[in-house]
Amino acid sequence: MELIRGKHNLRPEHRGSAVTIGNFDGLHLGHRAVLGGLIEAARARALPTVVMSFEPTPREYFMGAAAPPRLARFREKYLALTAQGVDRLFCARFDAAMAALSPEDFIREYLVAGLGTRYLVIGDDFRFGRNRAGDFGTLRAAGERYGFEVADTPTRTVDGMRVSSTAVRQALAAGDLGLATRLLGRHYGMSGRVIEGRKQGRHLGFPTANLRPGRRVLPVTGVFAVLVRGLGQHPWPAVANLGIRPTVDGTEPLLEVHLFDFSGDLYGRRITVDFVARLRDEQRFEDLDALAAQMRRDADQARRILADSGHEPGSSARGPLTEERHGG
Repeated sequence: MELIRGKHNLRPEHRGSAVTIGNFDGLHLGHRAVLGGLIEAARARALPTVVMSFEPTPREYFMGAAAPPRLARFREKYLALTAQGVDRLFCARFDAAMAALSPEDFIREYLVAGLGTRYLVIGDDFRFGRNRAGDFGTLRAAGERYGFEVADTPTRTVDGMRVSSTAVRQALAAGDLGLATRLLGRHYGMSGRVIEGRKQGRHLGFPTANLRPGRRVLPVTGVFAVLVRGLGQHPWPAVANLGIRPTVDGTEPLLEVHLFDFSGDLYGRRITVDFVARLRDEQRFEDLDALAAQMRRDADQARRILADSGHEPGSSARGPLTEERHGG
């Protein structure tokens, strides 16, 4: 997928496209319904597909540190959109100039002059322009003036609940991974490269692969039964802690993953950790012996949960990995 950063990088060859607009944070079922409609319409019209998104997000621009946590880092969103079959991601900078644009100016500068939009599909709750004054009706009228088609996508619901990034965040914050999974259509996950840690997990008998979450605020914390992708044909069962590790006086968020019955050197490997079940809150223990005892209980519980769902440790993911260390 081609990445276009900023309006100044739009070229004549980028004009004439099927477009959708949004943050697409988490790429939940509603997002995928929009993308499915976009791709189907683009194929019927022989047009490339473009997702227009924003950095920072409008909420981050207006709310600063009070903005809700991101479900996905930019790289994770890019890879997810690529997997959906999108041709181009146009990332526009959201700044004071963008915030001040009237709906008409936004349409003229970005959809008409910038992208040469031929077809536009949006979610039915989409708002844009200064004071969020633009909506589907605004776009439909503009399409008639400038010569592009406009379609909306009906709201997607799960268990009577509207599917949205906000609903996913709320489910994660409440520890309801089951609901989050149903809203997303898959397990919630985080990805990154394995970094070197302080080796404390290894000294406690639980070597861990460590990842920086890469988020200013975490959407979920605690101890989890997880599956790790990126090591072979099948996901690998594991137990993970996501948080600041208060017992060892941690100061920054870290995702620590202990893979069951695994032999391998993971430093520098890019993996994805899918959260299957939340076991408990992160907590401070009186000493490392108490922490190690709880880690054993957590590991046993995670093994049972994952085994019941058909995920047992196996050799299919080991491949060429030979050294006896995870990462930290």
